[in-house]
Amino acid sequence: MDFFDLMDNKSKASPLPDRMRPTSLDEFIGQKHILSQNSLLRRAIVADKLGSCIFFGPPGVGKTTLASIIAAETKGAFVKMNAVLSGVSDAKKVIDEARDRLKMYGKRTYLLLDECHRWNKAQSDCVLSAIEDGSIIFIGSTTENPNISMTRAIVSRCRIFELKPLTDEDIAEGLKRAATDKKRGLGNLSVELTEEGIKKIVWACSGDLRNALNALELAALTTPPNKEGKIVIDGEVASQSVQKKGISMDESSYYDMLSAFCKSLRGSDADAALYWAFRMIESGIDPKIILRRMFAHASEDVGLADSNALLMVNAAYTAYDSMGFPEGKLPMTHAIIYICTAPKSNSVVVAMNRAEEAVANIADSFVPLHLRNNNNSSLDNSDVPYKYPHDYGGYVEQQYLPAQVKGGFYVPSSNGKEAEIAKNLQEMKQKSRN
Repeated sequence: MDFFDLMDNKSKASPLPDRMRPTSLDEFIGQKHILSQNSLLRRAIVADKLGSCIFFGPPGVGKTTLASIIAAETKGAFVKMNAVLSGVSDAKKVIDEARDRLKMYGKRTYLLLDECHRWNKAQSDCVLSAIEDGSIIFIGSTTENPNISMTRAIVSRCRIFELKPLTDEDIAEGLKRAATDKKRGLGNLSVELTEEGIKKIVWACSGDLRNALNALELAALTTPPNKEGKIVIDGEVASQSVQKKGISMDESSYYDMLSAFCKSLRGSDADAALYWAFRMIESGIDPKIILRRMFAHASEDVGLADSNALLMVNAAYTAYDSMGFPEGKLPMTHAIIYICTAPKSNSVVVAMNRAEEAVANIADSFVPLHLRNNNNSSLDNSDVPYKYPHDYGGYVEQQYLPAQVKGGFYVPSSNGKEAEIAKNLQEMKQKSRN
């Protein structure tokens, strides 16, 4: 057996998602909002003019694949690192080699960093100068929003592209391609993938093509051929391959049940909220979907009337991660009952909407002079000094908003602990005026 036989065997042993990974933009599935024919990103890749950038989005939507395609399209060198496994010394070595390569051969180096949000400030800072002088083209890949999870110095030097969950049509296209591809897929196994089988896998994978292809491969390799020699992957086989009970609801009823769950939380009906939560779980929904919805309702519907609701959901989510299923249902149930029985206030979402509306409708708003950042005590041509609240007992009335903005975004309710907040605010203002 020669080297090429070994490489061929290694390729055949690779998981289906790896074998079916697109090698060109034409093969790439989904993300048309950033990869349409005339899009900036596509033009930059084709012209080999792509600058430093960060791809972020949920798992299985093509972040690493897109970076690999860039590597294939570019004439530069391509180095791949994982932020979890690499440190400052690894990055410095890549940068030194990249600078030598650029100086000696005029060849640029692309540095792909998977899970780039895992790098700390020291690791991030070590590549800043190399990005600025063009020694490397940085391509980050992350499931986290880089504006929140990464240092601003790196983010400001990169163009950010958000990859979105694949549509049902995208997942179905990937499944059909894998089932019929004789070179990289399952085409040589005579797989017959029914429409019901496609629907089951598409529904269960939640926009993650990697999960969908893994389910398809498991079904194909464990299902015996029928009398005609075909491996038929129907709805029942597909349900078993995704390791979930057959889903007894369609897309429309799923959203109806999720809506009923959310409105039961808002309506303080613990029985109904629990029923709809476990009805969805029984139908194959990941409990984390329910927990993620509860984060929103803890702020939207309970809010400052009981801020512990948000902490309770966060604790339940963390506990579920640690305990898994089915034990993780206990803290989830705890959080559902807590939100339902907590006092309700929507002042948080109202304040958010009002603030966003003010920002959108006021083009230019300047920071009042007495609030600006400066290192001297001059008033910068303003006769309004900054009043240090602690010199006035912790609160003093003064202008904090731009002159064009009227305010009035947050109005506390009289429910739960927010009634105490309203009372405290009123007392502070009254004391200041006296």
